[in-house]
Amino acid sequence: MKRRNFIGYTLLFITSCTATTNNTNNSQIPEKLRFAVTDVVDEEKLRRDYEPFRAALEEVLAKKIEFFPVESFAMAAAALELNQVDLLLAGPSEYVVINARTNAIPLIGVTRPNYRAVIAVPAGSPIKSAAQLQGKTLALSDIGSTSGHIGPTKLLMEAGLDPKSGLKILMLGDEGSLETFRQGKVDAWGGSAIDYLYLLQTEGASEKDFPIIAKTALLPSDVIIASSNLDSQLIQEYQNLIVNSQDKLIAALVEGESTKKYQGSSLVAANEANYDIIRDVYQAIGEGDLIAP
Repeated sequence: MKRRNFIGYTLLFITSCTATTNNTNNSQIPEKLRFAVTDVVDEEKLRRDYEPFRAALEEVLAKKIEFFPVESFAMAAAALELNQVDLLLAGPSEYVVINARTNAIPLIGVTRPNYRAVIAVPAGSPIKSAAQLQGKTLALSDIGSTSGHIGPTKLLMEAGLDPKSGLKILMLGDEGSLETFRQGKVDAWGGSAIDYLYLLQTEGASEKDFPIIAKTALLPSDVIIASSNLDSQLIQEYQNLIVNSQDKLIAALVEGESTKKYQGSSLVAANEANYDIIRDVYQAIGEGDLIAP
């Protein structure tokens, strides 16, 4: 998921949640479920990408499901807190912030094959490890992106570097970071393994041309978050139904134009401890307030 203006949106979200957290209604069984996706801001795009999934989920849960378009991550999260949304699909970084600021419940984790971050250098570079990036320049993607920012930053931390002062980090977006790296304007590039493969394909290159010097384990899953207004037993029932029908749901999910990233995904119970990597990075880069309860 793209994370455009993530920090700014998050600060807006924190303000809105401070004003609305105490307005949560009692649990109830809804007549319908309202579904939003944090990074889809246009209703037409929401329908284009997620209509097959919405229809399949409606059938699996035996409950009418409606789209709830949002204009930003902050508005999606605030809508969840204001009981305007029942189910919200969010990326790992967004989930961590929402989890810290609301009573929303992680319903289902949506795994993503090869969802990991890498750091690469040009062929012939003397840099052979992340530790050797001390004092160098690293191009990354978008602020708050799990694979394009959080993951590479965690690799720097594991190498003993301070991400705030140990090197120069340029946040350039997916295309900008790759293009800057192609042009040799930075010492290294960090981003998703998928974007790395895209780089190799578009350049007609091999891993020898852009050696990987560090790689994360699989990153935390995306999350379908449930509103705390839903009955706890109902949430458990929904979780069981979704896991047991995951082949059908994943097949529907990947029909969208921009949802091919979920090809080969699984729907699993969300493991809260998996998201500590994101919390560690937010603390290290001085953004601990984003995840403070």
